[in-house]
Amino acid sequence: MLILFAHGAGAGSSSEWMQSWAARLGELGRVVPFDYPYMAAGKKAPNRLPQLIEAHREVLRRERREGEKVVLAGKSMGSRVGCHLSLEEPVDALVCLGYPLVGMGKKRAVRDQVLVDLRTPVLFVQGTRDNLCPLDTLAEVRERMTAPSSLHVVDTGNHSLQVTKGWMKQTGLTQEDADVSALAAIREFLA
Repeated sequence: MLILFAHGAGAGSSSEWMQSWAARLGELGRVVPFDYPYMAAGKKAPNRLPQLIEAHREVLRRERREGEKVVLAGKSMGSRVGCHLSLEEPVDALVCLGYPLVGMGKKRAVRDQVLVDLRTPVLFVQGTRDNLCPLDTLAEVRERMTAPSSLHVVDTGNHSLQVTKGWMKQTGLTQEDADVSALAAIREFLA
């Protein structure tokens, strides 16, 4: 199984977060992390969506092997780009870690059309404190989706799925425990 792993807007594939999640996902298949052109060039502002989709497509075409199951996994922006790409390129599943459903800025527009248009099964791994993806808004969108969708909730998790110290103290669990639980949900979804 190929797991093509795309980064979020602010940190590339070499970031500690991406590296640790690539290692976890490596238990499930052949993980290929990659950088979008702006990140590879050392720029801060992401490329426009069509350029991101095309860059994602190029890596998919280069890495895809005949007969191999293909999963597009991504952190935040990378998960959204993967969803867009799945509308054009056939893949088996999508794994969205901290999906950016709500835009930044004053308008906070809900960017849901790509999810409504999806035909590929998708798993959302979302923190309860992720202000870019309020769970009640995601629930409303999931009701309108025709693609099979699943949700794994990280209690007190933020946009990067980081849990609070209070949660750890209260439950006796660690960040690693929360990550292992999320990985178990991904494993079950992909089985």
